Amino acid sequence: MKITRHLLTAIAAFTLSAQAQDADVAVIELKPSTNPSAPLAYETTELSVKAGQKVKLTLNNTGGVLPQPHNFLLLKPGKLDAVGALANAMLADPQGMAKSYIPEAAKPDIIANTKLVQPNQSETIEFTAPADAGDYPYICTFPGHWMLMRGVMHVTK
Repeated sequence: MKITRHLLTAIAAFTLSAQAQDADVAVIELKPSTNPSAPLAYETTELSVKAGQKVKLTLNNTGGVLPQPHNFLLLKPGKLDAVGALANAMLADPQGMAKSYIPEAAKPDIIANTKLVQPNQSETIEFTAPADAGDYPYICTFPGHWMLMRGVMHVTK
């Protein structure tokens, strides 16, 4: 009986630890807009996480008004326009689709990203939120989207 009691205590402790870890993870689902007046937008344009928090983000490309590929790029503050301009330049790149329209030159300014997600598909990524509090822009860099398909991840202490 002692072995069983110790084993049950260990299992209970492990379960509580796993639940505590799950509570420390921000689980986010991002989808394209279902609003016909804003077809090139994310459904959610403001996200909030704690500094240094683990984030599990799913880009679920279903239900959008215009079925098109989309991606998600979380950027460093102040880099929205620069990364957007680099994304626009990828229109001339015959490998743009294969590169998920993620500009190589922008990689130092990208905190986290999905690949290009086709309609009716999804991708989940896991990353750690920045350690510094602030507002971090996120965009879709499929050609022409970043000007409208954007949002802000608020990182708080």
